[in-house]
Amino acid sequence: MIESLRTLLSGDPVLLLFLVLGFGFMIGRIRVGSFQLGNVAGVLLAGLVFGHLGFESNPAIQSLGFVLFIFSVGYEAGPKFVQSIKKDGRRYLTIAVVVAVTGFGLALAAARVLGFEPGMAAGLLAGALTSTPTLAAADAAVASGDFIPPAGVTVEDVRSNITTAYAITYIFGLVGLIFVIRLLPKALGVDLAAEAVKLERDEAARGPHRRFSPGDIVVRAVRIDKERLVGRPLDELYRELPFPFTVQKIRRGGELFVPDEETVLEMGDAVSIVAVVTPDAIEALEGRGTLTQVRDRELLEYNPESAQICLTRKDAVGLTLGELQVTQHHASFVSQISRMGVDLDVTSTTELERGDVLTVTGPHAGLLAVGDRLGHLEQDIEETDLRTFAWAIVLGILVGTWSIRVAGVGIGLGTAGGLLAMGLLVGYARSLFPVFGRVPGAVRWVFTELGLLLFMAGVGLRGGAGLVETLISSGPTLVIIGVAVTLVPLMLAYFVGRKMLRMNPLMLLGAITGAMTSGGALSVINDQAKSTIAGIGYTGAYAFANVLLTVAGAVIVYM
Repeated sequence: MIESLRTLLSGDPVLLLFLVLGFGFMIGRIRVGSFQLGNVAGVLLAGLVFGHLGFESNPAIQSLGFVLFIFSVGYEAGPKFVQSIKKDGRRYLTIAVVVAVTGFGLALAAARVLGFEPGMAAGLLAGALTSTPTLAAADAAVASGDFIPPAGVTVEDVRSNITTAYAITYIFGLVGLIFVIRLLPKALGVDLAAEAVKLERDEAARGPHRRFSPGDIVVRAVRIDKERLVGRPLDELYRELPFPFTVQKIRRGGELFVPDEETVLEMGDAVSIVAVVTPDAIEALEGRGTLTQVRDRELLEYNPESAQICLTRKDAVGLTLGELQVTQHHASFVSQISRMGVDLDVTSTTELERGDVLTVTGPHAGLLAVGDRLGHLEQDIEETDLRTFAWAIVLGILVGTWSIRVAGVGIGLGTAGGLLAMGLLVGYARSLFPVFGRVPGAVRWVFTELGLLLFMAGVGLRGGAGLVETLISSGPTLVIIGVAVTLVPLMLAYFVGRKMLRMNPLMLLGAITGAMTSGGALSVINDQAKSTIAGIGYTGAYAFANVLLTVAGAVIVYM
């Protein structure tokens, strides 16, 4: 029975792959207290077990996963990466450089001093910083024709060393970082919740904070019977009254029309008001002697739609959400702002950046107007531009194969670098010219997540064969060095951020978790701060870290 199963799995790589994925998801869901391994670690461990049992990965499937993952990482980071360079990127770039250079130096020094096998330095760096792009870039560099292994060592030996070193150091890189980030604020005497309140209070000085949801919208039909409202343009009333609203329709003398900002109200007008629920709005709209409500089905008709709008217009970059006044001018409201997959607080003082994706709800005409103001309205939200996606990957692979010879050594971007660079280029170009390259968020998630898991399954299957030997010979040493490669960059980055860059500790910790590509650690910070404001620091450093650590993975295997 066992031999029949082995024969079946050995002859069907697709069945083997999805069996590894299935077991990986089960392992990833195992929870110890509040900690959970997650899908990536689960699939890696499942692959290592199957690899140790003698099953082999399919190189084509692993390569497909690698390509999808690396290109999608670049595509997602493109708009934010360029924007971070242009605006306030110095601090985030510095933090990302400190983490990458320190981790790189420690991993390389340890490998040379302790005589690690070829490839272990790359796996150590990738695992300790939980950076899958580093692992992917190192593996691709070794598999390329330009890499020449030392005498007596095969390319497959080096790739296996990368994988096993990654697997051994990844657990502390994942779990240990979260544990340290949980304890660090208290050890340093930093109250993250108080810091979040302080940051939000500073922003509140520029305007009131308000979270919106679809249930916050109210529609009322009222009659204008107060002299103070007559003879004044709507734009003036929008600025004066203490709550966000818009006059959607006006019935005057039996005629129904849609006003603009210059429309002047007249005595006896029946108007349709769309507003966000606030105490001031309720007092004004529910009566209390202020305005008389009327029954008019046409005035009360309000058919909102929801759409995602990508900010691409240069003149909208840097504006706050309050300055846009989407409610006052377009009867619409913003319920969500996503920046590189991280949801930000929706407040009047939230400053918008190129590549931000806003979820907006309002009438069709209002959505079109907001889309025109900000950049691109995702109307065909389910459609993916696979033509651009395919050709960009082709060009990325071709760019990666090009190299120049220096002292007899080929120097080039490599496959990982070429795909990452093309992903950055296409992602940024789409933020400027959104008529091409559409890859909706759900599709990007599938490409990134599925690509990563296909790659990790292959990595585990290939590395499982030498796992036990590596654990016996270098396991304890790798764990100790891995702890250092995880913690030293963190501590040094915090020192640089506080003493040299004068960063707020909450934003700094967010930037450090971004530089170490740890979404789990960011979640811990958000829980302690009772706010998601640290996500701004995370996204700023994360964009740089993905590029720097991908390059580091390709470089360290040659050293």
